[in-house]
Amino acid sequence: MNPPDSHKKPLAGLTLVALGVVFGDIGTSPLYAIREVFHPHHGVGLTHENIIGSLSLMFWSMMMVVSLKYVALVLRADNRGEGGIMALLALAATSVRDMPRLRRILMMVGVFGAALFFGDGVLTPAISILSAIEGLEVATPAFRSYVVPATLAILVVLYCVQRRGTAAMGKLFAPVMVLWFGTLGVVGAVRVFEQPHILAALNPYYALEFFFTHGWIGYASLGSIVLVLTGAEALYADMGHFGRTPIRICWFAIVLPSLVLNYFGQGALLLSAPSALENPFFRMFPSWALYPAVGLATAATVVASQATISGTYSMTKQAIQLGFLPRLSILHTSDQEAGQIYVPFVNWAQLATIVLLVVTFGSSSRLAGAYGVAVTGTMLMTTILTFFVIRYGWGLNWVLCVFATGVFLLIDVAYFTANMLKLLDGGWLPLVLGGIVLAVMLTWKRGREIVIEKQRQQGLDLGTFLQSLMLDPPERVAGTAVFLVSDMRSVPSPLLHNLLHNKIMHERVVFLTVETLEIPWVPESERVELIDLGQNFWKVKGTYGFKNEVDVPRMLELCAGMGLEIPPMETSYFVGRETIVPTPGDGMALWRERLFAAISRNAGNAAEYFKLPANRVIELGTQIEI
Repeated sequence: MNPPDSHKKPLAGLTLVALGVVFGDIGTSPLYAIREVFHPHHGVGLTHENIIGSLSLMFWSMMMVVSLKYVALVLRADNRGEGGIMALLALAATSVRDMPRLRRILMMVGVFGAALFFGDGVLTPAISILSAIEGLEVATPAFRSYVVPATLAILVVLYCVQRRGTAAMGKLFAPVMVLWFGTLGVVGAVRVFEQPHILAALNPYYALEFFFTHGWIGYASLGSIVLVLTGAEALYADMGHFGRTPIRICWFAIVLPSLVLNYFGQGALLLSAPSALENPFFRMFPSWALYPAVGLATAATVVASQATISGTYSMTKQAIQLGFLPRLSILHTSDQEAGQIYVPFVNWAQLATIVLLVVTFGSSSRLAGAYGVAVTGTMLMTTILTFFVIRYGWGLNWVLCVFATGVFLLIDVAYFTANMLKLLDGGWLPLVLGGIVLAVMLTWKRGREIVIEKQRQQGLDLGTFLQSLMLDPPERVAGTAVFLVSDMRSVPSPLLHNLLHNKIMHERVVFLTVETLEIPWVPESERVELIDLGQNFWKVKGTYGFKNEVDVPRMLELCAGMGLEIPPMETSYFVGRETIVPTPGDGMALWRERLFAAISRNAGNAAEYFKLPANRVIELGTQIEI
């Protein structure tokens, strides 16, 4: 499958759709960010100076991190038009391919960032929808006991409809977010008009004064202020769907002004009514508009959650293609949009985790500490990878690269370490989730490398085997046998089993391997490499990008134009299935080998992953000690 041509759509249409898909997460931050900054537990007094200073710090954080880092710099670091931390990891790894030790380190950095993104994927729906439903408490405390059940009901429905796809729901995203950002700007502007001196927060002097005069408390407050940056990574992750220009237009023309007006409006409200701190966002609305506001906020948080869910599916697929996760069942929910996929295992695992979080934490405030660690950790990994892309990939001057990313690195480190102060207050959660995902990804990657090496050591040399076979050829029967192999140099074990038990060989024998490159797309014109080994033995190498769909029958059709005709109804596919036996000694730690064996047993079906016709597949097992 070739790259989508969404960038060819009219700019106005792309911009509108981008508003609905990209900015849901960062656009719902006003529901809880200001409230968390001045939460009594954090020690920042609700004074005139603190309100002005914290708003100034929020504004300049958005300008530095979102506007300069992501919109101006990181969006340029695209992997052939694609964004996201897995695409950036592939780009950085390619940039330092001649430095294997550095490449391994960058792989660790990128995989850790991806693992934290999975943690972010369960926190965003939980905190966003909780914070919206908590608006009912503003109307009357009688609704307090219904907040958690209502949140759970919405989440369960949201995850249950994922299998049906998001095409119909997606058409509502853009109008909902247009109304949402318009509402943010209007209600904020009304309050700013009542307290115009709040605009003093645009002066960076007050941000620096707030940060340095409060000492330890000022530093710790970064753990809450960072909530205005949640969702910034989505600007980069969704670049492949929309391109840079629509995202930049949305940010500067709509999203940034609306967010600034709303944050400043909440600050103006707190200046005149400190008691509104309980929920300053919903307190900005008149009583008659409160229930519609809760409904609109809920719709906006569903949009934000959907974008995160879809992003997690996409990240999972890329990680599988790059060899960091085992094969999982991936279903396509749209015939028109290649990016609309559904991953059942990820869907239900996410839902189970989110339900547990909502029931355990019970409020958006208690989840806020965990949220910041996931967000800042991913942002930090992105900055590190970006440096190596612009230095070694683009070849820019060393000093320029250090300056361009060094400032952002200092900001990211400050925010990440400030959030680590909340380690015991929920900050452990994304680290534990990320650690589990990291262990799985690295164990699977290393385990597959060991298995391939073992097969190479134990296997017969393919060239030598074919030479000996041609001296005393077995009986050959009509049809084509396709053997899926991971190493073209060795004889695949299914071939040996078939020859040993059946004493025959097919008329045409194809040794097929599939390679995924560290680029998002490989066109069909470059898909197949064909080598004639003689006597109707062939090597076929299929090459894909990490966003291409792997479709082996379609790939083999391309061989017809290269001299190899493979009739679909006369073709049998031989697939090996390894049984992993963990053994002490070389390889990985024994617990990792056992983990790898367990994952391998439960990995998805190879025939389904490669889109092989089920009635043409023959699976033969082999046992491998690692």
